[in-house]
Amino acid sequence: MDDSARFERGMANRRAVLGDAHVDRATARTTEVDRDFQNLITRYAWGEIWDRPGLDRRTRSLLTLVMLLALGHEEEFKLHLRASAACGVTRGEVIEALLQAAIYCGVPAANTAFRHAKDVFAEMDSVHS
Repeated sequence: MDDSARFERGMANRRAVLGDAHVDRATARTTEVDRDFQNLITRYAWGEIWDRPGLDRRTRSLLTLVMLLALGHEEEFKLHLRASAACGVTRGEVIEALLQAAIYCGVPAANTAFRHAKDVFAEMDSVHS
């Protein structure tokens, strides 16, 4: 697959997972400083890794949540938590993944993730009410 096709597949995956509104905002905010970076992550994170057949999108979403929790990347964690529903992840599965992460990644990291999960789920519920 050439870079152009990889970018198009990546953009389709990115939109499917994160939603058009988020991708449109990110694209609109792109400048000369991060243009190459945005292109890179669209081609390789979204067009290569998220497009591989070895794991379904739901599993990739759960793995991403736990890795972001473990690394303390709170803003990205919240972004992917919101996106997890579009990948078919249930709230119960998120809770189970966070409990698992509490043991292997540490209680403080999981505590922060649970706090963010409560906030994000409440925000999502208020939008859908």
